[in-house]
Amino acid sequence: MTDEQMRYPIGKFAPPVSYTDDLKRQWVHDIATLPGRVREAIIGLNYQQLDTQYRTGGWTLRQVVHHLADSHMNSLCRFKLALTEDNPTIKPYDEAGWAIQPDYRLPVEPSIKMLEGIHQHLVALFESFTEDQWSRTFIHPESGSVTSLEKNLAIYAWHSNHHLAHLTETVKRFKA
Repeated sequence: MTDEQMRYPIGKFAPPVSYTDDLKRQWVHDIATLPGRVREAIIGLNYQQLDTQYRTGGWTLRQVVHHLADSHMNSLCRFKLALTEDNPTIKPYDEAGWAIQPDYRLPVEPSIKMLEGIHQHLVALFESFTEDQWSRTFIHPESGSVTSLEKNLAIYAWHSNHHLAHLTETVKRFKA
C-alpha cells in the first residue's frame, strides 16, 4: 500500500453531483453506526497496538479514536450553529494541536462513549431535518467556503469511514 493509499484508504472526499434522499439515508446510517464499528475494529487491541501509527508520520490508532470524538463534537456544534443562526462563521480548531494534548493518551473508551452520545444527537437532528434545514449553511473562515448542511453530512460520513479505514487497515497488518 502506498503512503497516499494509507493516508486516504477510501480516497479523498468528493462531493456528490446531487444530494438524493437515498444518499442522505446512507450517510446518516454510516454516522449512526460509526461508534459500534470503531469499537468492533479495535476490540482486543492492547495498549502498544493502540499506540501504532496507521502510517509513518501519521497519528496512532489511539489518536484517531480521540480525534473522531473531538471532530464530531465540533461537527455537532457546526450543525446546531447553522440551524440557529443565518449562515454563521464557524470556529476552526487545530486538529494536530489537539492530538498532542494529554487527554489523547487516555484509554479510548471515553472517546468511544463520547462518539456514541454525539452520534445519537446528530442522528436525531438529521432524522428531523426538513429540506429547508438541509439547505442551511455555514462559512468556514479559513477557506471562506459556504457549506450546506447536506454537504456537511456527506463530509462527516466520509470522515467517519475515512478514519475507520485507518483503524481497520492497521489492524489487518497486525494479523498479517
